[in-house]
This record gives sequence, structure tokens and C-alpha cells, in this order.
Amino acid sequence: MAGSMLSIGECMVELMQAEAGLLRKGYAGDTFNTAYYARLFLPSDWTVEYLTAVGTDLVSSEMLAFIESTGVGTTHIPRIEGRMPGLYMIHLKDGERSFSYWRSTSAAKLLADDPDRLRAVIEAADVVFFSGITLAILSPNAVETLLSELRRTKAGGKRIVFDPNIRPRLWDDAARMRATIEAGARAATMVLPSYDDEASHFGDASIDATIERYRALGAENVAVKAGANGVTLQFGRDERRHIPAAPVSRVVDTTSAGDSFNGSFLARLAAGDSPADAAAFAARVAAAVIGHHGALVAREKLMVDQID
Repeated sequence: MAGSMLSIGECMVELMQAEAGLLRKGYAGDTFNTAYYARLFLPSDWTVEYLTAVGTDLVSSEMLAFIESTGVGTTHIPRIEGRMPGLYMIHLKDGERSFSYWRSTSAAKLLADDPDRLRAVIEAADVVFFSGITLAILSPNAVETLLSELRRTKAGGKRIVFDPNIRPRLWDDAARMRATIEAGARAATMVLPSYDDEASHFGDASIDATIERYRALGAENVAVKAGANGVTLQFGRDERRHIPAAPVSRVVDTTSAGDSFNGSFLARLAAGDSPADAAAFAARVAAAVIGHHGALVAREKLMVDQID
């Protein structure tokens, strides 16, 4: 059955390590990464659109061309004079990542500043995805504009998916961070948290505690990612299920582990898989992705036939 997915957030210029000490330029960001992997695995009769904002500069034009080349739509992305995309650099040590960021003039911070555009784009989608990073980069007024539209869309019966993706360095106040993350969960029908983040910033003593907290906020469906410890699912009144992590032969770069899980999980749910089957598939995708450099791994490198 045909449908449309919308992902909302910030795509940035990505600088990653290459051979001989050089850097390779790419484009990535948690919500775009999710859209990319959703597009890889969604049925062909589904569309995927990305909502952000970019500048009128050459780098913004190159970014839009790249996004379109992946099959993700850019129809609704405004171009804002005097703004540019943000930039980040990945530092890797033993497969683990750290980042440096330059995003003070990021156009994406203004993605929710046109309420009419925002409403029209959200209304056109069957599935809407956003993250804690989406909320972190917006002004408080823009956060409320976005969440108001998402709450209205949720009340209309559409699937709203939220990954808290907690990044403390993006927030000026820990209490406001937690309150805004909780507000994001209230606007969602599905939450995809990472347990380490939830334990660190909300004090959850167990995965079950994370599930119960987000369910109490109004998210009917929760999938808690716990890295090598797999994923725990609570969907509606179904029995709580644990899905083991897929075997990983070699860890090269964990940059997009969670994002690739999110995108492929949502794609398989849209295709009609059960939550357990969709999570098992997404775990295999994430295991394949972290065996390669960069956030976005080409489909042919993932050996999809083996994943299936």
C-alpha cells in the first residue's frame, strides 16, 4: 500500500577520515540518515521527503543535489538568504566516534519558522519522524510550533515517530532538555530511545523503566535500543519482546548505527512486517552499517541479500 514518510531535522556537511590523513566531504545528520535508510528499504510505491532549511550558497545547492540523488525528496526545503548548512567532523578511535561541530549560522534552525508551510508538509505525510536534535536546534517558539502541529497530526491518527537522541552539548539547560524531550514524546505515537542516553539523563534503572516512562507520556509503541544488548519492544498491548543484536564481524564506524536501525525498522513496519521481524531486520542492517566508514553506506555494500 503506497504511502509517504517525512523526516524533519538538520542535514549537515560531514567531514570524515580518508586515506593518507585526508578528509572526505559528505552530507549527513540523524534525521536525514534515517530518511536515507528508510528510502533504501521502503517499497517503491512509498515516497520519502526531507524537511530542513538551507542557504542560497553553493554548498547548500550541492547538499540539495546530493539529497535528491539518494531518492529523498527536497520539494519542501526552503532556501534562506544569509544562512548556510552546519558542518561537523568525525573523529574515530577504535571504531568509536567523537565530533567537532560548526553550526552557528545553520539554516536548519529556521525550519519551523513558517507555520503554514510546516502544516502543509506534515499533513501530506503518513509517517513523520523527528528527533531530539531537531528540537535542540530550534528556538523555544519554533519548538512549540512544531510540536503543536505534531500533536494535532497525532490526534488525527497518523504515525509520529520520535528518537530522543539526547545530545547535552546542544542544550543550554539540562532541565529544559529533559522537559523538551518529554514534550516530544507526548507528540509521538512511537518512541525509539537509546537506553544509555535514558539512563544517563533520566536516571532510568532498567530498560523496562524507560519503556514505562515513555508509555506514561503517551507513546503507545516504544523500541529501546541498547547496542550490543539488542532492542526491547513494547507495541500496544502486545507482549514485551527482546530482539538480540545481530553479530558484528568488525566495527569500523558507529556513526549511524541508531539512524540506520530507525530507518530500516520504519521501512519494514510500513511494508507490513511485525515489530519483531522489523526490528530483527533493522538490527542486521545496523550491524552491517557499522562495518563501514561514514553515516551513509551504499546499498550494495550492505549485502542486502544476506541481510534479508
